[in-house]
Amino acid sequence: MIHTIRKHSKWLLWIIAGLTIFSFVFFMGTIGTGPSRNAGGGGVNTNMIGGEIYGNKVSEDLYDRVKNDVDLDYLFSNGQWPYESAETAQRMQQSIYVRMMLVEKAKQLGVHVTDEQAETVAANFLHSPPLQRVFGLREDQSVPFNAFVGQVLTPRGLSADDFENFVRDDLAIEQLQSLYGLTGGLLTPQEATNEYVRENQEFSAQIVFFSASNYLNRISITPAEIGEYYTNYMADYRLPDRVQVSYVLFSGSNYLAEAQSEIGTSNLEMEVTNAFQRYGMQATPDAKTTNEAMADIRQILLRQQGLKDAATQADNFAQSVFSMEPASPRNLAIAAHQKGLRVETPAPFGADYGPAEFVAPAAFTRTAFSLTPDAPISEPVPTPNGVYLLALETNLPSEIPPLEEIRGRVTQDLRERLAALTAQRVGTNFAHQLTLQMATGKSFAAVGFADGFEPLVLSPFSLATQDVPELGSHATVNQLKEVAVSTSPGTASGFIQTDDGGFVLFVQSRLPIDQEKMATEMPRFVAELREQRSQQAFNDWVQHEASRQLRNTPIAREAGAR
Repeated sequence: MIHTIRKHSKWLLWIIAGLTIFSFVFFMGTIGTGPSRNAGGGGVNTNMIGGEIYGNKVSEDLYDRVKNDVDLDYLFSNGQWPYESAETAQRMQQSIYVRMMLVEKAKQLGVHVTDEQAETVAANFLHSPPLQRVFGLREDQSVPFNAFVGQVLTPRGLSADDFENFVRDDLAIEQLQSLYGLTGGLLTPQEATNEYVRENQEFSAQIVFFSASNYLNRISITPAEIGEYYTNYMADYRLPDRVQVSYVLFSGSNYLAEAQSEIGTSNLEMEVTNAFQRYGMQATPDAKTTNEAMADIRQILLRQQGLKDAATQADNFAQSVFSMEPASPRNLAIAAHQKGLRVETPAPFGADYGPAEFVAPAAFTRTAFSLTPDAPISEPVPTPNGVYLLALETNLPSEIPPLEEIRGRVTQDLRERLAALTAQRVGTNFAHQLTLQMATGKSFAAVGFADGFEPLVLSPFSLATQDVPELGSHATVNQLKEVAVSTSPGTASGFIQTDDGGFVLFVQSRLPIDQEKMATEMPRFVAELREQRSQQAFNDWVQHEASRQLRNTPIAREAGAR
């Protein structure tokens, strides 16, 4: 029992250590507790090692090296390590094998990376925005190499050599991309002009929406229709596997007054001043003045101390819970009652959406689904707002609720479906009559007003436009673009079905290109277009190579099995 109790104190070490770095506690809370190469959750899956690539057998050493590459690539892109869940495992394995193929191809071609190139790129990675944000650095600052190794790589079970391998592999792959993407970058001036016009020439258009919400009050349904709809769409109402837990939260905000007293006013002000001198306005980017930044830093330091105090209290509480025998989920409530702590029991929830009563941190939901009858109480779960201790109440298998339990939901779904069908029928009839009326010389607007519909004049838009405010929630910008491109100027589209009902679009004209604007933007546009085409050419080559070189590997066999 001594071992059982003491193992629940280990989690406390990293959270207290993480508090020593300004804002790093949140980073460590995300990446510091994930599975590592040497941990049970993130070790090499030997079932996924095998096959040949370019005639060379896939070894565990190569697999392990490239897996580290993929993890580091994710880190520098997202500022955190990947969470290796069942949902992401397949995608990660595919990334590992594709990267192995590229590394082997570079070796086959004799691609050479110099020390100078590696040093330059390594410095760029340590200057990457995700790491800067994690360490609270300014844009002109880089993460110190020793700090990166000691505080990021080592807790993950990685070393400086692993980082160097990643950098060299990345450079080698970059050279492959330059080689096999070369043809995609070939672009004539006329091609560039044509592509610019295609993407940036604006449409002048009007639109009529047919929204399902406009027809809801016209829908009348009977109990028999509700029953038939439920029977036909029962699968849509299936509930996923769910779990119900009870929990005690040690909120960091409850310890702020205590944190103020522990730090002391003079010490707190000194720490605030030191932090601001070190990080400047980048410490709290939302602050607009020095005073605001200092106030924000003060609150962050207090919250960090509050989280540390919450962690200590949660650990002490966990010791008392795990000392109770026999192990039972009721022990959480018993211990909480003895100490005057509040126990919450949200309704059962699924893994995809978490509790309905509050926005739960991802770690809360993951932990809830990891509990079992044999291990019904969690270790303390640290999150940015506090520390949770969870107990399993029950696991509920997937099921379809009987109609009487969800009659209101089924009724509303049927009403909305019938309203959408009504909107689509009205819109289809309008589109048909519109064609006939416009053929006689009537305008789009005149036909719309005559039929009781008010056409909206849209803001000019092009294929490069990201937002058309008049659309609202009636349709997406991409839907609008697709219809506009396929509709000749001076004509109207047919009825276009959407989730909201649908619309009919009238393209008045294509507006002239702003020649001065095009001349200004063309150099950047050409550079981006060449880069896109080079990337596409390289991706096409990778896909072609993967279809040949990875066909005898575990990922190909898994894909075939599915």
